[in-house]
Amino acid sequence: METQIILEKKEKRGITLDPVLQIERLSKNFGGVQALNDVSLSIYPGEVHGLLGQNGSGKSTLIKVLSGFHIPDSLNFIKINGRQVNLPINQAALYEYGISFVHQNLGLMESLTVLENLMLSNLAVSKTMFIDWQKEAQRARSIFKRYDLNLDPLSAVSSLTPVERAQLAIIRGLDQLRKMRDEHSCNGLLVLDEPTPFLPAHDVQSLFKLIREIVTDGASVVFVSHDIDEVLEITKRVTVLRDGKVSKTFETTEISKAEIIRLIVGQHVDLDAMRAPTKILPPPSISLSKLTGGSVKDFNIEIAPGEIVGLTGLIGSGYDEIPYLAYGASSAITGTLLLNGKSYQLRHLSPSNALVGGCVLIPGDRLTSGAISTLSVVENISQPVLSLVSSSWALSRSTLTRNSEKLIRKFNVLPSDPELLFGSLSGGNQQKALLAKWFQTSPRLILLDEPTQGVDVGARAQVFSEITQVADAGAAILCASSDYEQLTAICHRVLIFSKGKVVAHLTGDKISKSSIAQACYIS
Repeated sequence: METQIILEKKEKRGITLDPVLQIERLSKNFGGVQALNDVSLSIYPGEVHGLLGQNGSGKSTLIKVLSGFHIPDSLNFIKINGRQVNLPINQAALYEYGISFVHQNLGLMESLTVLENLMLSNLAVSKTMFIDWQKEAQRARSIFKRYDLNLDPLSAVSSLTPVERAQLAIIRGLDQLRKMRDEHSCNGLLVLDEPTPFLPAHDVQSLFKLIREIVTDGASVVFVSHDIDEVLEITKRVTVLRDGKVSKTFETTEISKAEIIRLIVGQHVDLDAMRAPTKILPPPSISLSKLTGGSVKDFNIEIAPGEIVGLTGLIGSGYDEIPYLAYGASSAITGTLLLNGKSYQLRHLSPSNALVGGCVLIPGDRLTSGAISTLSVVENISQPVLSLVSSSWALSRSTLTRNSEKLIRKFNVLPSDPELLFGSLSGGNQQKALLAKWFQTSPRLILLDEPTQGVDVGARAQVFSEITQVADAGAAILCASSDYEQLTAICHRVLIFSKGKVVAHLTGDKISKSSIAQACYIS
């Protein structure tokens, strides 16, 4: 009935009823876990279709089936531009059908140059034996100039910032889509799987401008995101997956944000309650003074036990460098950290000394900087406490496992198997495992960088809860984030950065998503 109503509305608007992509009753099982259960989905020409759901809801599995990585267990059919497709789909077939992907892990090879990564997908299907690298480099420069990006085609991807890597992956997907449409005269479909976590607000708007240009020209976009506000802004229709099933498909103009959250998590979530409660704090006992390094200039702050201070600003403003400078993970020129009555000169501070002093850092890039993806959950969680269960000649594996199982239960890490590879967990469960790993050390100062990046709305609430609980236990927290909603939910005050310095200071009831955004853009 719901599908019929949508089709009738499309007929009234004169939109073709032939989908670019049509999936009918697709199911996929992993070792007894039903990842997808009779999922049906249709994407129409010229539409931006949102795909929402918690980590583990089936979004990534669906995309991996479409990209040829997984084979479904059962399926009525998949049609692309009216043609029935046999699975798995190889890269050449995807190129012929006009489907381009920007995956969540970006799919970049760090050992290759920007140019080589830009051409990677095309080389896989090209019949050309020789490449005019000079010509291709010039073409790449023209593409980057078109999108106002300052990327050197000959530089190594390993030298790029996270934002630049995300930009490169997205531009590669757009470039590939245009080539496919030109060569095969097809509508074209671009699948963007979590494209915005590394992008600041103004770059998100630039991406949205590109998306609107694509669909105006007749192509379609599947936009996968955890940011409901972004989905509401850029999409016309949305499909919500929950527990491997389609919870609902709807037009974004006909539903509230609260109802979307209810569809995602399966219950009502009080949005008004997502605000840091007012609390009486003790006198400050932790401080950073005269911190200078990178883009940061003469930063000073005093923090009270139990206080959560947010740091934010536009890209390049320096706020996101503070946690790494304060931990000794980046080189400071000057600065002093006062922690637990001890003074540390930051230009000489190492992460190991910071950890011994009661300071921990939970970085934004979980898999590269925060964990070892090829080790198990128990091996990752146990790293900070190995000395407590070791002798001069052996580790107690049983003690490590019991401790990890206790933390896994406490932080609700799913699946609750400590022997699973860390990299096999969803983004939200990886983050909960990292919180468990470091919070067990009872730190006095916690440095966070984008703690809910790529985390679904259900897991976000639990991450917020764990952060506020450890603060209530007496830890001071510095949280660098570009997520204004997150800062509103957990912070007692928010510092706005511009050109390496604090230019605005919000406290109490003055902290809101709109006030933070306004301060970032007018300060």
